[in-house]
Amino acid sequence: MSSGITFSGFNNIDFNLVVNAAMTQASQPLNSLKTQQSALKSQVSTFDTLQTKLSALDSAASALAAGTALTTYSATVSDSSIVSATTATGAIPGHYDVVVNELARAQVTASNSTAPDADTTSVASGGWLTINGHRIDVQAPVTLADLAKQINQTSGVGAQASVVQTGSNAFRLVLTGTATGESNAFTIENHLTGGSGLTFADADNNGVSGDSASDNAVQATNAQLTVNNLAITSQSNTVDSAIPGTTLTLLKKSPSTTVSLDVQASASDLKTKLQNFVNAYNSLQQFASDQSTSAANGNKASIARDPLFRGLRNELRTTLLNNYGSDTLQTLSQLGVEFTRTGTMQLNSTQFDTATASGNSGLKGLLGTTDSPNGAFDAIHALLKDYTQTSGAIPQAQTRLNDQVSSLDREIASMQSRLDLQRATLMKQATAADLAMTTLKSQSGSLASFGSSTSSSSSSSS
Repeated sequence: MSSGITFSGFNNIDFNLVVNAAMTQASQPLNSLKTQQSALKSQVSTFDTLQTKLSALDSAASALAAGTALTTYSATVSDSSIVSATTATGAIPGHYDVVVNELARAQVTASNSTAPDADTTSVASGGWLTINGHRIDVQAPVTLADLAKQINQTSGVGAQASVVQTGSNAFRLVLTGTATGESNAFTIENHLTGGSGLTFADADNNGVSGDSASDNAVQATNAQLTVNNLAITSQSNTVDSAIPGTTLTLLKKSPSTTVSLDVQASASDLKTKLQNFVNAYNSLQQFASDQSTSAANGNKASIARDPLFRGLRNELRTTLLNNYGSDTLQTLSQLGVEFTRTGTMQLNSTQFDTATASGNSGLKGLLGTTDSPNGAFDAIHALLKDYTQTSGAIPQAQTRLNDQVSSLDREIASMQSRLDLQRATLMKQATAADLAMTTLKSQSGSLASFGSSTSSSSSSSS
């Protein structure tokens, strides 16, 4: 703001004020461009927010696409200390009676002989052991620890060696099968020589240890169980072929106990994912409502009137209301996902529970499957991808806006240069005017002095 100071100090005209007033008027087009540019930048930022909202909605839709959230199943057992159960795709709801007659076990064979220590006393200095047909040669004195290490470094043996202290100054070499089941049993042929000696039990005196039950601390056995009175044998305590889509883990042998196993449909995962989608959609709807209010208030930064935004909202609503598949459930509203009067969505729990009461029956067409990903949320994911991917509609819109911002940058810079030149010209003209006025004022003073002098001379002559 001008303080009223003149250029020369000899006149009462504030040329700064005059120049500033003229430049304020001349700068109005520049200010208009800057306001327009600011609105465009705000729109770019608003599209970023929209992109974030759509990405959240897409994530929620993707979690429901390709049948990934179809009704799952849960298994409950009457005695979890004997058997546990987990379910997967393809489970069949029902009741099953399970009896565990025998657990699958890995063979354990310990040396008959003992050594007073694990890592000092030599138990052999030559010869070899043959375990499961794999020969382990000894060519120098070895302790129990040395021998265990050499066995464990030999591939294909099918047994893990360790040294166990079984009493005071009594250490034994223990071989444990690496897998359970009768087919994973192993045998030992002992041809070691020298040292304090190492022996294994050989009940039938055939030169082979481990081939008789009495040779072993634990005999390799198969799991034996019945499921609904059907006898089943398994090499492992993990049994996945007895009940479709259900894996049993046998924990304890209990021939006298019948464990009740119930497999039931569970729609809780689907319900949670649907609610997440509803929440994401309502967040987007609130954003759209805020944009509409902003536009109604004349805010140029709003994107409510952008054709892209209006098109997105219309396409999304149409996709949500479409029919899918040919099963009994073809619309999301039949699943309980419905619109309210205000345009938001809600999950009707009663409708949802009714729709999922019979598991996946009637749902596959609506939600799609891995083999046929054509459900409602697959369509929503595809729609949102068209808008949000790198080459999608929103990044293209932002590129268009940024190009306009750049164009305005150049126009603003050019106009600013012209205004700077105009100000410099006005200042030069004002300086010249001030100088001229000062000169005129000085000349006027000189003339006045000359007039007074002349008048005084005339009076004296009289």
